[in-house]
Order: sequence, then structure tokens, then C-alpha cells
Amino acid sequence: MQDYPPRIATFYTGSDDAPTPDPDTRSPLAFLRWVLGQQKALIALSALCYALWFLPMTLGPWIFGRAVDQGIVGGSESALLGWAGLLLAVVVVGGVFGIVSHTLVVRSWLVALYGTLEMVTRKVAQMGHVLPRRAPTGEVLSVASSDSDEFGALTEIVARTLGQVASYLTVAFIVLTMSWQLGLLTLVAAPLLVGAALPLLRPLHRRQQLERSRTSDLTSLATDIVAGLRILRGIGGEQTFGANYDRQSQSARQAGVAAGIWQAVVEAVGVLLSGIFLVALVWLGTRQVRAGELSVGELITFLGYGLFMVGPIRTFFEFAQKGVRSLVSARKATAIFDQRPPWREPSKPVALDGTAALHDTASGLTVEPGVLTVVVSAVPEQSAALADRLGRYLPADTEPVPAVEDAGTKGRAARRSRAERAAERARIAARDEERATREWGVTLGGVDLSRATLDDVRRQVLVSDTTSQLFAGTLQDAVDPHGRLTREQAEHALRVANAEDVYDALPEGWQGQLDERGRGLSGGQRQRVVLARALATDAPILVLVEPTSAVDAHTEARIAERVAETRRGRTTVVTTVSPLWLHHADRVVLLHDGTVVAEGTHADLLAGHDGYRRVVAREMDDELDDQMDHQLDPQMDEEEPVR
Repeated sequence: MQDYPPRIATFYTGSDDAPTPDPDTRSPLAFLRWVLGQQKALIALSALCYALWFLPMTLGPWIFGRAVDQGIVGGSESALLGWAGLLLAVVVVGGVFGIVSHTLVVRSWLVALYGTLEMVTRKVAQMGHVLPRRAPTGEVLSVASSDSDEFGALTEIVARTLGQVASYLTVAFIVLTMSWQLGLLTLVAAPLLVGAALPLLRPLHRRQQLERSRTSDLTSLATDIVAGLRILRGIGGEQTFGANYDRQSQSARQAGVAAGIWQAVVEAVGVLLSGIFLVALVWLGTRQVRAGELSVGELITFLGYGLFMVGPIRTFFEFAQKGVRSLVSARKATAIFDQRPPWREPSKPVALDGTAALHDTASGLTVEPGVLTVVVSAVPEQSAALADRLGRYLPADTEPVPAVEDAGTKGRAARRSRAERAAERARIAARDEERATREWGVTLGGVDLSRATLDDVRRQVLVSDTTSQLFAGTLQDAVDPHGRLTREQAEHALRVANAEDVYDALPEGWQGQLDERGRGLSGGQRQRVVLARALATDAPILVLVEPTSAVDAHTEARIAERVAETRRGRTTVVTTVSPLWLHHADRVVLLHDGTVVAEGTHADLLAGHDGYRRVVAREMDDELDDQMDHQLDPQMDEEEPVR
């Protein structure tokens, strides 16, 4: 059974295997039915094994009562041995199937857990940069972690509940054949007791929903803080953001405590009602023994079943609780899985020529083929937006919509809140699709990028910006994730990015392990490994957004010189105001309010354009300060100035 993680091909598949049907995202309940339906055969088999595991508790009291009546009270040693042997056989069967049921239920749990994790991974890969526009990062992470575990727990409790139902009905039948009054009490007890606790599930649902929402917000906040920690230190913002995290953490803790209190109340009510049922059963059974309607052995049977019935009743309560938690998780999961990419492939795609000129209508920028063009702007966000357009990426101009409300709203208010959030997500999706399907406004060789397939655009134009990340794995995986390079090519990319020190610092060299997001590296080292990865693709058109903002001046000068030499004859665009790049530029373009206002060589613009001189002069002063600092302390660590 070692076939984990399971093969899931939802949303898209790059293999020849038949794709798994996409999850049903019409409602949280429909999604849960889909999750369970994917494993219906395994869940049914697990339920059967559970029923056989419960066999000693299902038949044991009846066998024991018969042994007392016929063997002890009746004085038949052979009958006693016969019933004892049957009880032993039932116990052996229960023990064997207890092991089997545990194995199967762990399997179903893992299938649901890792299946959800893989679906999240596929959805993230399918949506790319569009997903953070639609859903908070914390919710995506929580669906892949805690919520996937809830779906695994649901498969387990469903199988166990089905097994308990089979045992429950068997016990009710046995008891009915002995006493219709006690049998009727046993048969209706569980539904009545669970029904009595149902009113408590609604407040439990609201508080668990609130807990999930605040935990997701806390995860998003932690992700943002970790991603920008070095910048926060540079501007002295650690205390402010630490205080924000502390407040959000306390808010999540309070929501968790409230949810825990209500969960404890539900469990306490379950224990209380189970105890009342047991007392009532013993009282009625004792009265019937005194009246001569039951034998001693039958009374023992009833008492055994009374104790046994506590288990099914508590299982039914647990099923209700985990069902509520799963519904909360399913609401968040459907908000993620329901998203669809806005891109639509053209009916008659046109092939792009990566050696042609690249033109952006919005800014008026024309990138001449085969030259190094540096884009200068006093507002870095404007040059970053230009880079997004050149690579056909949607702008980051929307706030993601959470899947659940951040307050314990009730009734109509909760339904209205959910409807409003769904409408907002639909509005963002519609706007994204409208942008992605119209003329893009960027042409390559006179062909608008919307007329080509998205894969072709990505092959011809590679954008490497400041949000590019490193994943956990080897250094070789980080530089050459697709395994296409020779060792010489990978080493050349590392050298051009001046990242040889990363290789030297890892004991295993290329096979040295990097942590998630490259946490073991300095900010400058991470940035240079990302640059090496971008250079290694050898894309026809390479767009670099602030590629050396986290390195010192001497390192930046070496990188600029090497990149200019390596990319000679191929189209390269760099957005920066660093004079160290400008000195190597074949062409410099100045943006103002997102529009090209001047272009030429660095020397000509510096001499003849006041606006360009004002933008670049301050950066030149900063570079001079860095050089003086380096001369005073040649061993100084890389700085991470905020630009």
C-alpha cells in the first residue's frame, strides 16, 4: 500500500493518464460528498472492517448472557465451554479486523490529506500569480495543511460511524428479541440523544469558523513578516509588526478558546446523555428481572449492551462535530478550488519571434532586439508594472477576498456576508478575464501577446522580479529546476550572477540543501541565486526587475558587467536606477508617470535631461557611500538597501 502521495490529476494534467474529475465546488456540502465519493470503495471496506472489529462488543454480551443462563445457571459444562469457545472466536475475529480497519482508515486519511495537498499545489500552479489576487495566502496555506487534515479525519469518522451503525442495528435487533421495551429504548436512544445536542452545533460551527478565519489571517501576517523581515529591520519596523502579530495572535487564541469551550460543552452533553441512557436501561432491566420477565443472563446482556451503546452514541456526537469542522474547511477549500484562470487560448494562435522588437503601447516603450535596455523611474512600482505587462502578468491591484467572515455573524447577516464575498470574488474574476482576453497592448514583432499561447509568451519573455522565490531542495534544483543544463552551463550561470560563494558555502556543492525560501542564505545570496536561475534559461527576451537591490556596489558592478557580456546580442531589459547598470546599457529609457519621456545613452541623458539627472544623482551618491564603506571595511557583509 505504499503508493503515497496518491495520483491526483484535477484541474489539469501533463501526463497521458485519464484526469481525475475536478472537485464539485458548488457548495461546501457538495465538495465533501465529492471527497468521500473519491474513496467510496475504501470507505465501505473500512466500515465493514470496523463492524467486524466491533463484533466482540456486538455479540459478546449476548454470548456471555447465554453462557450464564445455560452454562452456569443451567449447570451445563458443555454449554459453558461451547459459548466460551464461540466468544474466543469472536474476540480473535475482532482483533484481526481491528488491525485491518486501522490500516485501511489510515490509508483513507492519508489519501484525503495528501490528495487535498496535491490539489492545492496543482491549483497554485494552474493559477500562478492570479491566485493571490483572489484568495489570501494564509487561506491557501491553511487549506493545504490544517483543512486537508480535517478532510482526512472526515473519511475516518464516516467509516467508523457506518461500522457503529451496523453494530447499533445488530444490537437493537438482539435486544428487541429479548424485550421490546428495552429494545425500543435502545433503538431510539441514539437518534434522540444526538438530536438533543444538535442546537449546540450551530454556535460551535460559528466559533470554529471564526477560529479558522483568524488563524488564516495570522498565517498570512506571519508569511508577510517573514518575507519582508530584512526590510523591516532596515526601517526599524520590527516592533510595529511584532505588536500587530501579537494582537492577531491573541485574537486567534481567543477564538480558539471559545471554539474549544463549545466543543467541550458538546462532548460533555454527549457524556451526560449517554450516562442518562445507561441509568435508564439498568433501571428498566432490573425491574423486568424482579418481575420475572428477564433471566439473569439476559440482564447481564442488557447491561453489557448498555455500556456498549455509550460508544456508538459518542461516535455519533464525534461525527457531528467533525462534520461541522469539515464544513468550515470545505467552505475555504471551495473558495480556492472554484477559481479558474482568466487566460483563454486563441482559436488561431500566432507564433512569436523572440528576436523581434517588443513594444508596450501604454508607456510607449519600444525594446530594440539584441540590446541591453535599462528602464529608469523615480517610482519603482511604475517600472515593475511595465515589467508585468511585458511578461503578460496581471497587475497586483486587488485585495484577496477571505472565504469566511471575520466575525461571529449569524443568520441572515452570515448568509449576506457569504453572498457579498462570493460576489466580490466573481467581480474580480470577471475583471481579470476581461483584461486577459482583450488585446494586451504589448506586441512582439507586431503580434499582440494575446494572439499567442501563454506557453509561447512564457518561452519568449522571461520576467524575474523581486518576488521570485527559492524552494527547498538542492542548489542544482534551484539553478536548474528542469534539469536541462550541463554542469558547465550551470557553473557559468552561477558565475555571471556572482553566486560562487553560495556553492562554496555548501558542503555538498551542487547537491547542498537549501531551506524553503532560501532562509539559510543572506538576502544578497538569495537574490543572486534567483538571478542565476533566470540567466540559465537563456530566454530570448529577459526582463530583470531590480536584480541587484540587495548586494553591495562592488558585487553589483561585477554582475552588471558579466550580464551585459553574457547577454550580448540578445534582448535584455533591466529596471533599475543604479549607475553601475547604466554604464553598461546600450539604451536607457526614462519613465515619468508610467510613460517614456526620454531615451538615449546614459551619458547623453545625464548631460542633457534634468529629470533624468535628478533621478540618477541620488543613486550615484548612494553608490559612492557604499564604495567608501567597502574601502574602510573590505570584509563587510552584503547590505540590503531599500530602493
